[in-house]
Amino acid sequence: MTTIEQAYDAPGWRPSRPKVRPFHLVVAWLVAASALLVAAWIVPGAAVNGFVGALAAALAIAVLNAIVPPLLAALRLPLMLLTGLVLILVADALMLLWADRLTDGDLAIDSFWSALGVAFVASAVTVVLDIVLGTNDDDTYTLRVIQRIARRSGERTVTDAPGVVFLEIDGLALPVLRRALRDGSAPTMARWVADGAYRFAEWETDLSSQTGASQAGILLGSNDDIPAFRWVEKETAKLVACSGPPDCAEIERRHATGVGLLADGGASRGNLLSGEAEHVILTVSRMDAEKRANPGYRAFFANGFNVVTVLVLFFWEVVLEWSAAGRAKRRGVQPRGHRGGLYPFMRAALCVVVRDLIVYGVLSDMMKGRPAIYATFSSYDEVAHHSGLERADTLEALRKLDQQFGRIERAKEYAARPYEIVVLSDHGQTQGATFKQRNGYGLDELVERSLDGADVAAVGGGDENHGNVGDAFGEATGSTSKKKRPKNDVSDRDVVVLGSGNLGLVYLMEERHRLTREEIDRRHPRLLPALREHPHVGWLLVRSEQDGPVALGARGTHYLADGRIEGEDPLAGFSPNAPAHLLRTDGFEHVADIMVGSFYDPALDEGCAFEELISFHGGIGGPQTQPFLLAPSRLPLPDEAIVGAAAVHGVLRGWRQQLNGDGAAAVVGDRTLATAAR
Repeated sequence: MTTIEQAYDAPGWRPSRPKVRPFHLVVAWLVAASALLVAAWIVPGAAVNGFVGALAAALAIAVLNAIVPPLLAALRLPLMLLTGLVLILVADALMLLWADRLTDGDLAIDSFWSALGVAFVASAVTVVLDIVLGTNDDDTYTLRVIQRIARRSGERTVTDAPGVVFLEIDGLALPVLRRALRDGSAPTMARWVADGAYRFAEWETDLSSQTGASQAGILLGSNDDIPAFRWVEKETAKLVACSGPPDCAEIERRHATGVGLLADGGASRGNLLSGEAEHVILTVSRMDAEKRANPGYRAFFANGFNVVTVLVLFFWEVVLEWSAAGRAKRRGVQPRGHRGGLYPFMRAALCVVVRDLIVYGVLSDMMKGRPAIYATFSSYDEVAHHSGLERADTLEALRKLDQQFGRIERAKEYAARPYEIVVLSDHGQTQGATFKQRNGYGLDELVERSLDGADVAAVGGGDENHGNVGDAFGEATGSTSKKKRPKNDVSDRDVVVLGSGNLGLVYLMEERHRLTREEIDRRHPRLLPALREHPHVGWLLVRSEQDGPVALGARGTHYLADGRIEGEDPLAGFSPNAPAHLLRTDGFEHVADIMVGSFYDPALDEGCAFEELISFHGGIGGPQTQPFLLAPSRLPLPDEAIVGAAAVHGVLRGWRQQLNGDGAAAVVGDRTLATAAR
């Protein structure tokens, strides 16, 4: 037995049962009664007969809540998210009306709509009181319900072999996390590090520092030919993006090799790609394959308070965004992103609804004993894009994620196997006013004015997370097959300009192959000089017929094949690995005719995106290329630097192989078996 296996040797592992704590029950009862009193005072058509009456009504509602929502959650209904949402809301209102009858006048409610109003207001007051008093004991009830569902599902595996939970914080750089630990914005992770139980490791992203490329590398072991978040395949004149279900499914098909991080019983939650997992929720690459509503959502509805509480927190998040946006505007904060329109609601959906669904999925997986779980949380990334890297509301989003990690940590003793938790990020972000904010025009306009009469199409910019909300709704309701695919045929365009953070891609569509530097100069003599001499462009990647891959700058050239430099090196201000990253990308089949990197100022630690995001990622320069691993100290780290997402896959897969082990006794239902060696 290896050292790491000895450390986890736990013969006869049996999950604990969450204990009901009488004192906490009494406190929760008092809080519920107080919330009911406030709600009855606020909502027309509702009344409570004093505090004693509120106690009686709260007790009746608690009994009904223990019976009705789990029964609804057990129903195998189509359109689970939609019908579950409506049913629970109706049930909450009906339970209040039934409590009216059961309490014989202690609670009086005139109508269904008054009951629904009382349910919302009481939930909001309960949330506030729980925060003020620190009395939220919802985890006990939640874990008991999830444990019961896991036992009855027939999927539960109780085993001594340790499992691993990978929790990805989308877009969080190691320097930002270190400061957050210091300043109290991530107390759970700070405690892990302070106790010596965890340690950091930095890793460096590939040139395409965005979720699609990073997750392909981390989960599948390869991200070859993913030059950016979106790109054009010139031979078919099709636009591909790391966002829609069809494109993500194709990306996974091209890169799956049978060594996915989550193969052999793993679970994928909230990811772009599945990592060859058997169990998925909110996994974009598998959404079109899921013809029916995903049954994993039922566990979420097993707690009757979830729906109303999540809706309350959803609208509270919208209010927080409106408040933060107004404050930033009044104070003249710069750079300042676009935060109006539907964005506050998209932020609330990711920061509350999607986050909580993913957490429930992880807890369910742990109760069932799945050997490896990988979950992505996008709320920090979403808020940072529009608010900035370390603004108050961005760090608050991180704090709330850290709080959820504490819930997952506390659930370990109730899980069907011992678990280790690994936290990581897929990339960081770098901050700065956008290219358009600085110049009054976009990269597409700069390209267009440098050509003669070409039709330039600017495609795509914007937040990569926005598609996740629609994808979540589509999967949960089983309606993904009815969604119309976005138009991705660019065969009628002369030029396509794409933005992927501070990485730009220029495709000259007059030929169905990549044009060389010499061809570009002959056909469009003003284009390369206009781009390389622009003050907010740091480098261009083109291929020369004579010199091979070349990085061009305003005052110099870097010949990537042999490392020769003429004049000033355009890559001097970037990572020492930047030439290798560009050289690798140049070898991709679908690399753009011209790859454009923004400037990066190390003194100010800023660059600029070619899309309207004030904190960005996608290229190189600054903390966007500095993600992290936060792992238990007993897990071995390589001696050499970790460069590239595929290298991270090797590290994580090695940990999984060591943890899942061989020869561990396992119980599935009433059967005993030996856990197969991975």
